[in-house]
Amino acid sequence: MITNDDIKFFKNLLGDEGAYFDAAHLNAYCYDATKARCLPDGVLFPKDESDISKILSYCNQKRIKVVPRGAGSGFTGGALAAGGGLILALERHMNKILEIDTKNLVAVVQPGVINMQLQRAVAEVGLFYPPDPASQEYSTLGGNVAENAGGMRAAKYGITKDYVMALRAVLPNGEIIRAGKRTIKDVAGFNIAGILVASEGALAVITEITLKLIPKPKFRRTAYGVFPSVNAAMNAVYKTLASGVTPVAMEFLDALCINAVEDKFNKGLPRDAGAILITDVDANVENVLDYELNIIRECFNQNGASEFLIAKDEAQAADIWFARRNCSQAITCYGSLKLNEDVTVPRSALPHLLSGIDKISKEFGFKVPCFGHTGDGNVHVNVMVPDKNDKAQVEKGHEAITEIFKLAISLGGTLSGEHGIGISKAAFMPLAFSKAEMQLFRRIKSAFDPNGILNPDKMGL
Repeated sequence: MITNDDIKFFKNLLGDEGAYFDAAHLNAYCYDATKARCLPDGVLFPKDESDISKILSYCNQKRIKVVPRGAGSGFTGGALAAGGGLILALERHMNKILEIDTKNLVAVVQPGVINMQLQRAVAEVGLFYPPDPASQEYSTLGGNVAENAGGMRAAKYGITKDYVMALRAVLPNGEIIRAGKRTIKDVAGFNIAGILVASEGALAVITEITLKLIPKPKFRRTAYGVFPSVNAAMNAVYKTLASGVTPVAMEFLDALCINAVEDKFNKGLPRDAGAILITDVDANVENVLDYELNIIRECFNQNGASEFLIAKDEAQAADIWFARRNCSQAITCYGSLKLNEDVTVPRSALPHLLSGIDKISKEFGFKVPCFGHTGDGNVHVNVMVPDKNDKAQVEKGHEAITEIFKLAISLGGTLSGEHGIGISKAAFMPLAFSKAEMQLFRRIKSAFDPNGILNPDKMGL
């Protein structure tokens, strides 16, 4: 519970424009991209790392809960004050690109920098930051690191963890640490930066991020293939990746998604298709693209593709990608409540996952459109509940999600490839991890945060 003395401390430290305890701010920061609403006790806007250190030191002594927050774009409630406490909002002041080092190919940024802002800044000097979550236009790099965000380019370029070289962070007791270096090689000490990536703000507050950059490829092409079934499309993915070609992206839409996009946007997609695969390739030599696209065409045709189209220009490429980028909003035609999850399995298990989801869909009586990243085995599964006001339907929808999680784990998969755990999936952690593993997670949390003040009530810890 926040006292008047606490409010006075925060107001003295941050000023009236940096510490808010009024209803308007509490309501503005009580939600993220989930449907949950968790009212905080206050909202703080630190100006710099020193402010964060003083805030955490005070809160640690007073046992006040603190929840770090970027853009609040997460799908699992990771930035919600689930058990009350203070929101530590980093987007207002700590949002600067500090350095773009073209000799060492690194960028140094504050956590509140928007992902796309960095992508555009490094592109101006011929460099490339590949991780591209769907929320790249508004999600922050601090949030991307906290959730280990991926995206559609992960098939070739990996995800956020593959680009984090070093971090500065404030521990819950106010101590400031640096984890990692901007060197290519660093084998001294434990990999603390690696532990902080995907920790969902439960171990420390990240204040500075050093990210690896790469040269920007000069050429890029887009293509798509139409398949009679999801299985045929998945086999085309395996053939393509085994051929030696590594596409930037390999995305799929199932039949439900295709028809939903057509219903809403009338883009001319084939309504009788079982699945569509969309792919990008890039290179520094244009002839390489022709070579790779010919191999992809062969792999697609060998696995039943009825159509293979290569975009003739950027406008057509954008039109092809439109269906994938707008699929999530289109499928709302199937229900008033979308239970959106992102499970990941080994690529070889994708046909088993999707056929299993089809059985669960029929068993529970819900439409379950699927789309996502076949290149890395990450599928966005959407259980569509017809009536969100029908408690029995909603409960049944959550039961279907539980069965999907069990299926993914039985196939050697995981609960999430992008969205994280937060509060939404916390109850399912024991499905994916043994008792010993959960205890280890809790010991790591305790080592960083013995008083449990930092983003508690998340990840089942």
